[in-house]
Amino acid sequence: MFDWLIVGAGFAGSVLAERLATQRNEKVLLIDRRAHIGGNAYDEYDAAGLLVHRYGPHIFHTNSQQILDYLSQFTAWRAYEHRVRGVVDGKRVPIPINRTTVNTLYGLDLDEAGVAAFLAGKAEPVDPIRTSEDVVVSQVGRELYEAFFRGYTRKQWGLDPAQLDKSVTARVPVRSNDDDRYFTDTHQCMPAQGYTRLFERMLAHQNIKVMLKTDLREISDVIPFRRMIFTGPIDEYFGHRFGKLPYRSLSFEHVTRDQDWFQEVGTVNFPQSEAYTRITEFKHLTGQEHPKTSLVYEYPQATGEPYYPVPTAESQALYKRYEELARSTANVWFVGRLATYRYYNMDQVVGQALATFRRINEEVPMSARKQLDLKRRSAFRYAEALFDDLAPIALAPGARGNGRTETADRGEG
Repeated sequence: MFDWLIVGAGFAGSVLAERLATQRNEKVLLIDRRAHIGGNAYDEYDAAGLLVHRYGPHIFHTNSQQILDYLSQFTAWRAYEHRVRGVVDGKRVPIPINRTTVNTLYGLDLDEAGVAAFLAGKAEPVDPIRTSEDVVVSQVGRELYEAFFRGYTRKQWGLDPAQLDKSVTARVPVRSNDDDRYFTDTHQCMPAQGYTRLFERMLAHQNIKVMLKTDLREISDVIPFRRMIFTGPIDEYFGHRFGKLPYRSLSFEHVTRDQDWFQEVGTVNFPQSEAYTRITEFKHLTGQEHPKTSLVYEYPQATGEPYYPVPTAESQALYKRYEELARSTANVWFVGRLATYRYYNMDQVVGQALATFRRINEEVPMSARKQLDLKRRSAFRYAEALFDDLAPIALAPGARGNGRTETADRGEG
């Protein structure tokens, strides 16, 4: 009997599996339809020996020290600040829009104050702001909206920005200075040995059993468990009872070039041309040194694996019906982007999973046996730590200690 069945081995499912196994000493069965752990963050070495992200670029960034500290148990980090260029009117310019973008496109030489005034002069007041189009037009005006946002959004979402919730473009800032970083979070970094290695360390616990290529429907009536955490599409869990929620999917074309570098930054966007939305070159992200380089071209599509919930008023109304159903479903927790029908960055999913664990701790009592086991383990760890603290005092110079290293256990190296 498993204490928990967790469906989905991405960040949400894996974080909760690790917390339940290590902090509550409970037995977890973690399943995933795919042949690997890590969800969409899964990375691997391609035929050329280059580390690539199978499902498109995943750049870690957060303002939360708590989330960074938690993940640092399982990985060391490589500092990395992502930069993006956009091909607009035949020129490669920084995205988000900044001083360089404006001066390059318009042949100007404005200072920071001049760019701020220029953009203010282009902006068109919109009240109230309801859609993605409203957000951008109110910030930079219709000309820059058409050049940077409208075509890209139509490709990405299959809808006009005027049909999408304001949250879609509210995520993209506009700057009057020269800052060309895509993100401005306090912590911007990449797992030093990749995401897959991070997940392997996170799930390396005797209380966690992982089953891949496994569908919930195949095992839910066969393998006994007490409670479930579901991280897949919420409408799928309920058999599409009220109809299917709309999701946007992607296809990926991975290409290796026999050259050192292909482009000057990690990602180049194509808001006005091409069927693909962007090209990412992975060596920028990973820091890997290699005579060849690997790229991924991203093609949005309406069908395929669900990646992005489509944020329209109609889809939100439909989701609310499923959310009410989820609230009344006993012993099942719905966590993650697909299960809560929201676009989250990786750090936000980790934060949601940690918050869910705290709620589980408050609402689901542990058995007396498991509480006793945890106390015993804590006492043992305290005794070990006490010995380690005292050992340098007790040992003479040159004496040998217990020979134990904890580097791998801490996720370092």
